[in-house]
Amino acid sequence: MLRFAIRRFISTAVLLTGVLVMTFALARILPGDPARLVAGARAGPEAVAAVRAQLGLDLPLIQQFTNYVSGIAEGDFGKSIITRRPISTDILTFFPATVELVILASLLSLACGVALGIVAAVRSGGKADASVRAVSVFGLSVPDFWTGLICQLLFFSVLGILPFGGRLSTGVAMPPQVTGFLSLDSLLAGRPDLFADALHHMILPVFVLAIPSTAIIIRVVRTTMLEVLSADYIRTARAKGIPPFKVYLRHALANSLLPIVTVFGLNMGLMISGAVLVELIFNLPGLGRYTADAIAGSDYNAIMAITLVVSAAYILINLIVDLSYAFLDPRVELK
Repeated sequence: MLRFAIRRFISTAVLLTGVLVMTFALARILPGDPARLVAGARAGPEAVAAVRAQLGLDLPLIQQFTNYVSGIAEGDFGKSIITRRPISTDILTFFPATVELVILASLLSLACGVALGIVAAVRSGGKADASVRAVSVFGLSVPDFWTGLICQLLFFSVLGILPFGGRLSTGVAMPPQVTGFLSLDSLLAGRPDLFADALHHMILPVFVLAIPSTAIIIRVVRTTMLEVLSADYIRTARAKGIPPFKVYLRHALANSLLPIVTVFGLNMGLMISGAVLVELIFNLPGLGRYTADAIAGSDYNAIMAITLVVSAAYILINLIVDLSYAFLDPRVELK
């Protein structure tokens, strides 16, 4: 386990270095002049040149890259052109909202996907199986922005039972920021009313973000469960008179966990990058919205920092998934 973890950490460092080089190169290739954006549209050539020198954009590319890497090693991603604040401060401000959204959506997709996948496998070939498969196909086919707009139209405009967007109701003050997770900070502040209001606002974005992941988990659970249910030990368990509920959960599902955990980890990493549209639709001040603003404003330093943070989170999730294999199934050899 220790040797495997060391090898994975080394490969992680190599991957992050490659991501760093690629994002730095792409940021310089993309059209747009950050110095012009900072100086303003009416600034003269002298003012633009002064801003370019202040940002270090007049230096050779190798020196720019060296300065950027040394800054990252010190936890300094530079300043944002849009917010005029340190990017590390912006990430610490916006990233918790995205993580909270992703965690809730991941847990919802896991619970619904496993439950519906088991139903489809147990009732294979029946109406329940056909209905669940139709739901999974729908979830994979429909884009997030369409689902989000339809949910807003139905639950906000027509029924009026769920809010349109945002994290809290209008006029409600945010609790003191301790962790950055609004629901947790509300509880730490002793405000169950804020906690309920925050969860109320999270229902639609969590549901929309969880739909594609739920559809994938359904298909994986159904496929693996069908293979396991035809195994000899399952027939033996049934012959012993073990209740079907225990057969499905303790025997069939327990031996189908590895592919489920793999898909769950991949989906959780993809949700971080896929939260951009959901946050824009539901007006959530998360990393996705910050990313969209950085791309629109050609904020090179912010784009590179966000790419590194998302890549590191994705790689870390995959590392945790790989290490969990040995705990779920001791027969798995880590290489």
